[in-house]
Amino acid sequence: MSADLKGIAVQDVYPEDVAHCYGCGRLNEDGLQLKTRWDGQETVSVFTPRPEHTAIPGYVYGGLVASLLDCHGTGSAALAGYRAQDREPGTEPPLRYVTANLTVDFLAPTPMGVPLEVRGTIAEVTAKKVVVEESLTADGVTVARGRVVAVRMPETMSRG
Repeated sequence: MSADLKGIAVQDVYPEDVAHCYGCGRLNEDGLQLKTRWDGQETVSVFTPRPEHTAIPGYVYGGLVASLLDCHGTGSAALAGYRAQDREPGTEPPLRYVTANLTVDFLAPTPMGVPLEVRGTIAEVTAKKVVVEESLTADGVTVARGRVVAVRMPETMSRG
């Protein structure tokens, strides 16, 4: 794993009213609690699957792979939004993105028992939308690629 995981995870600064996502919400005790950080010009998240994420013995189910790409994409979008505004994550007003489109290409079976690393490259940033190109690797092998189109979360979704 090459990622420097010392930087701030954007999910750790999401406002409480939008921090319950099953994939990345810090307030969801039963969720994955994915953490997304900058690593140079890329974003990175690392997650180790648990036994309940099994498809068949020894392999991760595809829904987990899609969830990791989805939540890494929206977290990457938030980081890119803050960077585009030359602000630190967590500064006001908060930036939160939701998925408008998720594309996943499964390239190889995803093994259990090893950390999965998701890396994102920001392909486009506008005032309302961020496009993230992603790869998911297991033991250095790319097992999936994804693309997330994330849009600014509508204010009607927030209870804050």
